[in-house]
Amino acid sequence: MSPRTVFSPYVRLFAVPGSVAFSFAGWVARLPIPMLGLGAVLLVSGETGSYALAGAVSGTLALSFSVASPQWARMMDRRGQGTVLRWAMTVYLLSGIAFVTAVTAGAPHWSWFVLAAACGAAGPNIGSLVRARWVAALEDAGPRQTAFALEAVVDEVVFVVGPPLVTLLATLVAPPVGFLTGIVLGSLGGFWLAAQRGTEPPLHEPDPAAPARRWAALNATVLVVAAAYVAVGVVFGALDVVVVGFADAEGAPALAGLALAVFAGGSLVAGLLYGVVRLPGTLTSRFLATAVAFGLAAQLLWGVGSLVVLVGVGFLAGLTIAPVLVSGTSLVESRVPRGSLTEALSWTTTGLTLGVTAGAALAGAAVDAWGAQTAFAVPALAAALAVVLALAGAPVLRRPAADLPPGGSARVEREAAG
Repeated sequence: MSPRTVFSPYVRLFAVPGSVAFSFAGWVARLPIPMLGLGAVLLVSGETGSYALAGAVSGTLALSFSVASPQWARMMDRRGQGTVLRWAMTVYLLSGIAFVTAVTAGAPHWSWFVLAAACGAAGPNIGSLVRARWVAALEDAGPRQTAFALEAVVDEVVFVVGPPLVTLLATLVAPPVGFLTGIVLGSLGGFWLAAQRGTEPPLHEPDPAAPARRWAALNATVLVVAAAYVAVGVVFGALDVVVVGFADAEGAPALAGLALAVFAGGSLVAGLLYGVVRLPGTLTSRFLATAVAFGLAAQLLWGVGSLVVLVGVGFLAGLTIAPVLVSGTSLVESRVPRGSLTEALSWTTTGLTLGVTAGAALAGAAVDAWGAQTAFAVPALAAALAVVLALAGAPVLRRPAADLPPGGSARVEREAAG
């Protein structure tokens, strides 16, 4: 497949008016996703010398984001992205600055947790907002798949760029600078996105005669995908910890970043290709197939015995990451009412975030108890669990369109369009 064949569908995406601006603003606004958790660890550990306290504060920030971001998305579905996003970004910026001030000023530790929770809770899921704009701008399933693949690639770029940037700033300049840079970049991107009113998804006024709208989280498809994504997130969170521990045990801690970047690089390549290849089958079958591929590829982690093997396994396993994320997102998009789309997409990312938090904790305990090499069992078993959850939900995902919630996408019966 020639580079022109791969990139031409992406070039056509940006012919959509306003798409360059909202996609790039969304990328900037997403940079804090990997920066704030790591930045909080570097800041708190730098001030106190306690990694246990640093991890607890960072986990508080992540958990509050997981709980609150779907609620922001629900408000945006009802009141519009721009209005709500400006309020959220204002609280996000102020609480982030207050958190850094409290830590550096030696305020009581309880205040660090309160401010970290406030900062995390003020952060909407920017990826779901951008994806909702693509859905509003694109009528056909093929371009939407390409757009979702593009956003999966953007997510990978964020995770390639963010951690090294925050680490360099925190270690070479000062510990607070890394966290503050993430807050400022996220706020600038968020305000920029909020200002782009012309590409906002239209509001869908509820029918007064219709029953009260359920939360999108109660959609069975969203629940199945989000549950599988919790297990996928455990893989991501566990790998961050286990790879760092393994590289340290091998006497080459600086190579941990390279090994993790290889996972992201494999996912980036697969994401670009998935966005242009028109695969057979329905969205349901694609999601199940990519979940199985993800689970099988992760079993290669059992054989990691050196950094060289880890890099090779990382690239192969990385090739399965973007497809399972894109296929799940596409499936959810096809199964929810347009008036609940942003919330539904946000819940899937919440599943990932909860998994990342749990995976990091489980992997840390496993590394301490078993050693880093044996601790690769955590991400391998979590990937297998993702397959089990996806396959267990297959009967629900294969329900006929008539059984789906009222107001769902009219495109469900054309899932196989590609």
